[in-house]
Amino acid sequence: MRTALSEDRGAVTVEAALALCTLVLVLALAIGTVAVTSARLRCLDAARETARLVARGEPDRAREVGEAVAPTGARVEVRVHGDEVTVDVVSNAAGLPGLTVTGRAIGVLEPGALLDAAGLPQSPGHAPAGTPAADVGVAPAPAGGPP
Repeated sequence: MRTALSEDRGAVTVEAALALCTLVLVLALAIGTVAVTSARLRCLDAARETARLVARGEPDRAREVGEAVAPTGARVEVRVHGDEVTVDVVSNAAGLPGLTVTGRAIGVLEPGALLDAAGLPQSPGHAPAGTPAADVGVAPAPAGGPP
């Protein structure tokens, strides 16, 4: 003879297993969100610092600092057009394939910090009026990160 109690046997184990799987999924989503947010903030910080240093007339130091602050494997793109500098930092999100995070900063060159087409400082008297945009370059951050 079977009782109602024996038919429920094992139900608690199944419910506990489902609850544990749900808890692991929520934890994984939380960790992924923190990783993406961290990468995004690092891209924004790298773009801001790079734009600030280029605007001050220090493009070589800007590249160093930008690559140091950016996530591993990030691309730091610096463009100068007239007296405006735009920096984009693009990176793959850590551990999340196919997800890309970016940061962009825009600054205005300080007086006396004009750059030539190679991104080198030049004196204000040598900048022809209407100089086209100068592409300071695209360089990958240090190796060891995702492609």
